[in-house]
Amino acid sequence: MKLIKVSSVWCPSCLIMQSRYLEITKAYDLDMLEYDYDMDSEIVQNYKVGDILPVAIVMDNNRELVRIVGEKSKKELDEIFKNLGV
Repeated sequence: MKLIKVSSVWCPSCLIMQSRYLEITKAYDLDMLEYDYDMDSEIVQNYKVGDILPVAIVMDNNRELVRIVGEKSKKELDEIFKNLGV
């Protein structure tokens, strides 16, 4: 499974979530691909990312399993990944 994260340098929630997503990828052994909302706009458009950042998309075999939008607590993230059975 991989985690695709879209964030931006001007986004305060993105900065807050950076360390949480790093912890999650280590805890659940996920590969993380990171894209910048502004710099990687073509790729970001392909994932249909809206105006609320950050966005994390959990993919398995090119299939979207879950999309996490906005700021979430570590507890909320753990719950999401436990429900996925990761």
